[in-house]
Amino acid sequence: MSSEQTSFERKIEQEIAVEPKDWMPDGYRKTLVRQIGQHAHSEVVGMLPEANWLTRAPSLRRKAVLLAKIQDEAGHGLYLYSAAETLGGERHDLYEKMLTGEMKYSSIFNYPTLSWADVGVVGWLVDGAAIVNQVALCRTSYGPYARAMVRICKEESFHQRQGYEACRALADGSEDQKAMLQDSINRWWWPALMMFGPNDSESPNSAKSMAWKIKRVSNDDLRQKFVDNTVHQVLALGMTIPDPDLKWNEETGHYEFGEINWDEFNQVIHGHGICNHERLKDKRDAWEAGAWVREAAVAYSKKQMECAA
Repeated sequence: MSSEQTSFERKIEQEIAVEPKDWMPDGYRKTLVRQIGQHAHSEVVGMLPEANWLTRAPSLRRKAVLLAKIQDEAGHGLYLYSAAETLGGERHDLYEKMLTGEMKYSSIFNYPTLSWADVGVVGWLVDGAAIVNQVALCRTSYGPYARAMVRICKEESFHQRQGYEACRALADGSEDQKAMLQDSINRWWWPALMMFGPNDSESPNSAKSMAWKIKRVSNDDLRQKFVDNTVHQVLALGMTIPDPDLKWNEETGHYEFGEINWDEFNQVIHGHGICNHERLKDKRDAWEAGAWVREAAVAYSKKQMECAA
């Protein structure tokens, strides 16, 4: 083992952050670029389902809150693309790989937001699931990624509370509003559980990511924590969970839940979800329409450097 490899392994073992200028194995770098890139893609694609309701928000307050949330998600994407760039992952290249389907984003964003209740449920359940995963990433072994996650988690926590507050208003509303909320929970519960990825035994990258401490908690443990955290919130709203197998296990101290439809999960991540084509088309159109802005920014930057010289 080389001295660089030894130093790297010691940092991982002693929980010392790996920084951009440090030596790292090629596999570690590639794994991080893939994970951070896909995380960044998820943030920017995740703006689309909620933006669908910006012009139809039920009040000016709700519109302002939703607009702020969407803006935050764009910022999260920028933090993460910047972190990927410290590893040599060029931002434009990563984005183009997402547009061509070479890189993935979270499967959850390939489901449509059919009602206003979906906006609240996405903020509550989807961002709630993201927080469970991302809090663990605040201790990931790569320094820039971990530091980006600290800020992202603070903002995601605010989003989750916003979502739950919107759901609380519906739960306290008319029978039609309650029915709309229940329908939304029924449609988003299982996709939210899928967000944590395949079972550990089926995940091709988890073992190495865990060994390198890029990933700190397994998919199955994260999913279990989300279920345990969320069931009582659903019940507090007076709603039900669409899982007849859900039950509390006194011996384990955890909720048992039914089997996820992994066929659906695989269909969605391979491009056959309800909104896969729509999401990529929207992002592709925006990328092409914004080309002149990127070109102007580069030209301006070059001119400023020339003037400074």
